[in-house]
Amino acid sequence: MKGVFCYNPLNLLASDLPFTSQLPKSNFILLELKRMKLSKIFFIIVALKILSLSGCTKAITIQSTPTPIEEIPPTATFTPIPTATQTPIPQPIGTSVSYGPDQEDFPAGINPLSGLAVRNPSLLEQPALLLSVPHFPVSARPQSGLSFAPWVFEFLIGEGTTRFLAVFYGEQPYEEKPIVGDCEIRTEPFVYTEQILGNLVWHDQDRDGIQSTGEPGVGGVCVHLYDVNGNLIQETSTDSNGYYGFNLEVGKSYQVEFIRPDEMDFSPSNIGDEKSDSDADTLSGMTGLVTIEEDYLLLDAGLMPRSIVDLDLPSGQVGPVRSGRLLYVHIQNFFQNSCLIFAGATDYVVDKLPFCAQVHNTENGAGSMLEIERFLRISEKNAVIKGSDFNYASNLFSETPPSEGFPAEQVDFFISSVNQTKWVYEPLSKSWARYVDNASEELVFTHDTDKLTGRELSFENLVVIFVEHEVVLPRIADMHLEVGQLENGYLFRDGQAYPINWSTRATDYEQSTGFRRPIAFQDLEGNPIALRPGQIWILIATPYSTVGELRTRHWQIRVYSPPGLGEY
Repeated sequence: MKGVFCYNPLNLLASDLPFTSQLPKSNFILLELKRMKLSKIFFIIVALKILSLSGCTKAITIQSTPTPIEEIPPTATFTPIPTATQTPIPQPIGTSVSYGPDQEDFPAGINPLSGLAVRNPSLLEQPALLLSVPHFPVSARPQSGLSFAPWVFEFLIGEGTTRFLAVFYGEQPYEEKPIVGDCEIRTEPFVYTEQILGNLVWHDQDRDGIQSTGEPGVGGVCVHLYDVNGNLIQETSTDSNGYYGFNLEVGKSYQVEFIRPDEMDFSPSNIGDEKSDSDADTLSGMTGLVTIEEDYLLLDAGLMPRSIVDLDLPSGQVGPVRSGRLLYVHIQNFFQNSCLIFAGATDYVVDKLPFCAQVHNTENGAGSMLEIERFLRISEKNAVIKGSDFNYASNLFSETPPSEGFPAEQVDFFISSVNQTKWVYEPLSKSWARYVDNASEELVFTHDTDKLTGRELSFENLVVIFVEHEVVLPRIADMHLEVGQLENGYLFRDGQAYPINWSTRATDYEQSTGFRRPIAFQDLEGNPIALRPGQIWILIATPYSTVGELRTRHWQIRVYSPPGLGEY
C-alpha cells in the first residue's frame, strides 16, 4: 500500500486507509506484517519502529503483484488500492428482506445457504449432497446442474487447473425444457449508463400471476419501449434468464410492450406485490405509463403456455463426476450428515474420504454423468440413514448491500494462461454472469451455461478466500480449511467489492450443541457481512495470490500455485 498518513496510535481516521477503514491502525500494521511472513525478529523491530513514530510519515509499501518463486512463495497481497471512488449502488423500489445468520432468524421454507425460498420445504430436512465436478478437460463443459447448487467451491488441483465441489441443498436439479420468445436471446451484457427501466419475463408455471420460487425466466421475448406520446423509441429482448432493460432519462414517462410468443398467453396482471406480479395487459401486453426518477426494475410479464409443460420430472443428468480430493474431508465436516459423491481417488486420498456414493466408469477423462433419478435416491437414502439433525445456518443474507464497498463491474479469475474466467456484473438481475475461456492462449470467452437448463450461469455472490495449501504428494494438496481457522478474503456483490474475513471457528452455539456449521463470512470487525440472497461461488486461493484492480471497476484475482503442485 502506498500513501502518506499522520500516525497517532490512539487516534485513527478511517480516511487514512481507504480499504481497511474498519481496522484499527495498529491492527492493520500487524496484519500486513503477519501476511508478509517476516521473521519474528524483523517483525518486532519494524512494529516497534512504526509505533514509536509521531507526526506524518510514509506508509509501508507492499508490492501488489509479486513474482512467484518456486522455493519461497510470493508475498500475499490482501489490500489492493482501488482507483475508483465509491459510487451509489442502484436499488430497485421495494422493501428489502434480511435473514440470518442463526437458524431462528430464517423463516420456514427459507434456505439458510442462499436466503431464498424453496419450492419444497421438506427438502430442507434432507442433508446436503456434495458433488465433485471437473472443469478440465474442456470436454467436461458445460457442466450440468450447477445452477441448482446454492454453494460451489472452486480450487486448485495442479498444473493450472481447477475443480468444483457443488453443494446441493434445499433444491433438487431437474431437466428444464426452456420456452423462448420470437426474438433472438440477448447475449451481450447490459451496460448501465443512466437510470434503468426493466426487469423480468418469466414462465408462470402455476398460472397465478405471481413470480414463485423456481419459476424460470423466458429468453428471447421481444420488448418495445414507447414515450409518453406513443412513439416507439427502443427495442430489446430478454436474455436466457428472462431479463431485459433500457437506459433512460430521469423525469420522463415511458410505457413498455411485451410481444406475446405464439401459443402463449399473458398471466393475470396487477394482482399482487409490485415486485413479484405481472404488469402486462393480458390482451395487448402493454404496461401503464411510469415516470423515471430512479432505477425502476419492476415492469414484469408472466407467460403461460397454452399447453401445460411439466418441468418437474426427475429426468436428465448432473455432472460430470470426477475423483475425490483431500479438501472434501474438511468441507464435508461443515455440512453435517452430508453425502459426498465422487468418482474414485488415489489410494492415499480415498482412504481419508468418508464413503457415501461413488460414480464409476469415467468416460474420456471428462467424468461420468449421474442420472438425476439416482441422485434423488442417494439423497433420500442418506436422509433416512443420517436424519435431519443438522444446522446449516451461519451467514447473513440481505438485499441491502453493506456500506463502504468499492465499485466492481468485472472480476477476472486468472488461474493460468489456459484457465481464466471472467465474471461480469448484470445490474438487471443483480448477479454475476460467468464467462469461460476455451483453454487456449487465444483467450476466447463465451457465456458459461448449465447443460441441464440451457440458460446462462450466474451467481449473486462471488467470494474469494485465502487458504493455506500444503502439497503432501505430487499433484495432491491439502488445504487448511479445517475447524478453527480465521483468515482473509473478498466478497463481490451488487457491483461492489468488500474485504472480509472467513471463519471456521466454533461459536458458543456449536460448542454447546456439537453441531458444525458452514463457513461464516464476516466484515473486518468480526460481524456477519450481508450476502445477497442467492447463490455463492467460492474461489479457494493460496494466501500468496493477489487481488487488485486492472483498471477502474475491473478487478483481477491471480491465483499462484504452491510449490510442488505444478503450474503452467
